[in-house]
Amino acid sequence: MYSCSKFVTPIARSVALRSQTSALRPLSTATVSRHADSQPSRPAGAAWTPAAIQTAIQTQLRQFQTSCVQRDIDQAAKYIGAGAATVGVAGSGAGIGSVFGSLVIGYARNPSLKQQLFSYAILGFALSEAMGLFCLMMAFLILFAF
Repeated sequence: MYSCSKFVTPIARSVALRSQTSALRPLSTATVSRHADSQPSRPAGAAWTPAAIQTAIQTQLRQFQTSCVQRDIDQAAKYIGAGAATVGVAGSGAGIGSVFGSLVIGYARNPSLKQQLFSYAILGFALSEAMGLFCLMMAFLILFAF
């Protein structure tokens, strides 16, 4: 692809300076496809004029145009965003471990407060788990809603 871009870039620049820029797309979205019928027709014995050369170059450059790369970039961004959103699930697991670890330590220090400590632990578990579920919900929204 690099050698192709080294060859095509000067041609694209010269064509872009002489013609409308709406006829060209960036060559970073290039996909090579060869068609036999895409060659410009000219009468036998006719010389190549600058306009004919420009038309021939534009015809060749239009074969490079595609939008598949843009769709692939959008899909990759979705996967990266969903992966970043699911990192919060690991934080939820660490929070739940911390809550129940503190419950065990608190119960070992004062066994008479078992019911009150357990109710606080369940509240901490629910809040930590809710944060993990919110992160998971955002990951699914990124993947399937946008």
